[in-house]
Amino acid sequence: MNTQRAASSQAVLITGATSGIGLACVNYYTSQGFHVIACGRNESILNQLNTHHFLTFDITEPQQVTAASAALKQHLVQHDLSLVQVILNAGTCEYIENVFEFDSSLFSRVITTNLIAIGYCIEAFLPLMATGGQLGLMSSSATYLPFPRAEAYGASKAAISYLGRSLRLDLAAKPKKQIGVSVICPGFVKTPLTDKNDFAMPMRVSSEQAAQRIFEGMVKRQFEIHFPRRFTFILKCLSWLPEKLLIKILAEKSTK
Repeated sequence: MNTQRAASSQAVLITGATSGIGLACVNYYTSQGFHVIACGRNESILNQLNTHHFLTFDITEPQQVTAASAALKQHLVQHDLSLVQVILNAGTCEYIENVFEFDSSLFSRVITTNLIAIGYCIEAFLPLMATGGQLGLMSSSATYLPFPRAEAYGASKAAISYLGRSLRLDLAAKPKKQIGVSVICPGFVKTPLTDKNDFAMPMRVSSEQAAQRIFEGMVKRQFEIHFPRRFTFILKCLSWLPEKLLIKILAEKSTK
């Protein structure tokens, strides 16, 4: 674990920090003077990051998450830090290629990583957050509409959006802590994960642009952080269409 002394007492924890949006957030928050705690599974990559501290753990392993929480608590105390933001960004994306050969193992894998593991992280890190902190949950603009082959990914992210709304209510009932919730709903962002997609990705933005939007939204304590706005506006408008028309527009026509 890297244990450089931070100039700032404000700490932010970011999961999935070794690539894509998470890595871009690490770099952006560091440039803004935050004490960044980068989290991921690959220690060799984490060790090369320009950050103040890192924690190596797998979010799908509850014992590892618990151990990371204990290490984080010690680090915060030792360096007199306030954990003002937690961004639970780590996740995965896999598609159901043939609905008549539904891959339940794939479904379980995606739900575990994108949803169940978030529960482990909330249990571990929420109690460590400072009064007035902001919790960021990575959802997706895919939750605005159903998309072909997205049964696993879309279901996991829709659950995250609901989780965020419910958390917001319960945290609002604890006014002394004043912890806010942001649900982050990106459109297409250029990352190693989206580079694997075999379909068009209109209005795709860079991971650096995504990191800036996330930073701005978290600082403003926005509940829904969605971008790029033109793209998400189109999706939201389409979601108002009748279901039969949506199916005609969105369903992939099979030639098999």
